[in-house]
Amino acid sequence: MAMVTSLFVDGAKTWREAAAKGSKGDLIYKALKKELKWYPVYHEIIERNSKLIKSLSDKAAERASKLAAERGLNGERPESMIAAILQQGPNLTRAHARLIARTETAKAATALTRVRSEGAGISWYVWRTSDDARVRSSHQHMDDVVCAWNDPPSPEKLIHKKSYGNYAPGEIFNCRCYAEPLIDDTDVQWPHKVYRHGKIQYMTLAQFRRINQ
Repeated sequence: MAMVTSLFVDGAKTWREAAAKGSKGDLIYKALKKELKWYPVYHEIIERNSKLIKSLSDKAAERASKLAAERGLNGERPESMIAAILQQGPNLTRAHARLIARTETAKAATALTRVRSEGAGISWYVWRTSDDARVRSSHQHMDDVVCAWNDPPSPEKLIHKKSYGNYAPGEIFNCRCYAEPLIDDTDVQWPHKVYRHGKIQYMTLAQFRRINQ
């Protein structure tokens, strides 16, 4: 709890800065004060991620997932976790250990953002990429798109490629994207791209507000 608390406190600065731009600063402040009660939900999300690691036994996968998530939350870079992760499974390669470290760290960050968003009653986020040449085409297609936490997209399916399922930024292997919570619907310019029910469409602010009634 002490370890996770340190990340919560550090990350709260970003939320306070975002809240200062809009009209919901008081809401965010109150949510940040109460957010530790959401830790069990966050922990459950991280545990579910371990089930995606196919090459390890269930217990080893859980240990590797938790190790990567916890060290990532404590500010450690994925590359520095590789040696520790390799010890979790005798047949684990260095390349796979690196993939686990990067993926689980990103998933942990997304899980924390989602827990905070849900705790503050924020249902939408803006998909952001790392904005460089390494961004995969399916994720570039999602850049700056407003999405709902309860309706994740399938980025690959949207551009007619092999689907890896529906997910939020950071929840797929080697993904460096992140979710920027939409604290106030005026924080983006309208008309704006919105993902809803399997497709991306431009909406006016009035149209967006109607679907949130």
